[in-house]
Amino acid sequence: MKYTTPLFAVLALGVAVAAVATTNNNAPAAAEKVAAEVVVAEQAQLPQVTVYKSASCGCCKHWVAHMREAGFPIEAINVDDQTQYKIKAKLGPGLGSCHTAFVDGYAIEGHVPASDIERLLRERPAVSGLAVPGMVTGSPGMESPTRPAQAYKVISFTDGKQTGVFSDYPAEH
Repeated sequence: MKYTTPLFAVLALGVAVAAVATTNNNAPAAAEKVAAEVVVAEQAQLPQVTVYKSASCGCCKHWVAHMREAGFPIEAINVDDQTQYKIKAKLGPGLGSCHTAFVDGYAIEGHVPASDIERLLRERPAVSGLAVPGMVTGSPGMESPTRPAQAYKVISFTDGKQTGVFSDYPAEH
């Protein structure tokens, strides 16, 4: 399944904008409304993310909020021990972080940006999942008003082994 705007929605948007433009002096506002409706419809197609996290972890709560803001439906489950979920995710050494999530057959470890998860779901690579190892300042949920963002990489992995760099984010100076 692809998570992109269906062709018919794009065509409908074009037809609606053209119709509004020819009959209404307020065409830009009407076009923005139609475009917003297409975005809402597209976000409704995103699959549910189930995240296992500690109840006391603030950055996990912030990552969940980041994912919800991106349009993902979230089931957040507080657990005392995440070991079984990290095993299920097929994480290897050095890939761990503070929470583990699952979405549409993929594992997501740590503070992976929603945009990378959307790309993962569009491209459907043959990997177990994505990880942002550790607790990287500046990654989604780990933003700080007093510390600049650190450089970090989103790592793809399969069966416990790193398979590549999915995305690379530079440090903030």
